[in-house]
Amino acid sequence: MPFKAEDSHEIAELEQLCFSSPWSEQALLDSASLKYSDYFTAYVDGKLAGYAGMYSVCGLGMVNNVAVFPEYRRRGVASALIEALSDAGRKRGLSNLCLEVRASNTAALSLYEKNGFLRVGTRRGYYTAPKEDAVLLDKDL
Repeated sequence: MPFKAEDSHEIAELEQLCFSSPWSEQALLDSASLKYSDYFTAYVDGKLAGYAGMYSVCGLGMVNNVAVFPEYRRRGVASALIEALSDAGRKRGLSNLCLEVRASNTAALSLYEKNGFLRVGTRRGYYTAPKEDAVLLDKDL
């Protein structure tokens, strides 16, 4: 379902759980309000389970984040969010989705590859805290 402002506090908490450089609640609200962004939330049994967002830039869907609370992982939540982003990208006429993920995040790499993303490159030293390479992934729509 589309992102709702009333979920921003809980999504900011999820960011704290998942990422070494989490987005603030205000950054999430600002990003989700942009006309070239698409943000979605997923619920399980009426509880927020995760969220995903992307920007549409020059015919590409630049995926910002996909995050799922630990208790809802490995239950198809992230795949459903990726499908929502893919559907939104097709509606916008985008050619593909792209993203980067920490090279050590094997669970995320497996998830994205399972959902049609292909490894297309590496950004050396892209991440900080800790410093790490990013694997670039791309999915044709």
